[in-house]
Amino acid sequence: MPTEIEHKYLVKNDEFVARTTSKVHIRQGYLSRDKHRTVRVRIAGCQAFVTIKGVGNGLSRPEFEYEIPLPDGEQLLSMCLDFVIDKTRHIVVDHGNRWEVDVYHGRLQGLMTAELEVPDEDYTYPLPDFVGTEVTGQARYSNAALSQLERITDTI
Repeated sequence: MPTEIEHKYLVKNDEFVARTTSKVHIRQGYLSRDKHRTVRVRIAGCQAFVTIKGVGNGLSRPEFEYEIPLPDGEQLLSMCLDFVIDKTRHIVVDHGNRWEVDVYHGRLQGLMTAELEVPDEDYTYPLPDFVGTEVTGQARYSNAALSQLERITDTI
């Protein structure tokens, strides 16, 4: 079973911008956000995906992601609950680790998060200078929770 193990942090400055190796515009929404699973639709650039995530155990949780045709992704995105998240994802490599830094737009303007997927729960890594407070496991910083907010000040 595919498993995701990741750490999530708030970003404290824009130092990552100069170190970005690539970036992509992302729109994503949720078809399901119950306590047992989330079903996400994401359009990243010119690709679309459906992702199903299960209940976590520590830092790990099952994750299944499938590429779908872009027109299907657009139609599914229009069926999502509440709001569609709009963000730009920057890829930054630091000490051999691939960080995904999300800069949110629209109603979530001002929020920036950094995620690092790791191979196992005991993996250790240095933090880049742009990384601030760890929010791993804080439900209010999950994209599923953020997709329910009318504005960022509702949660932070």
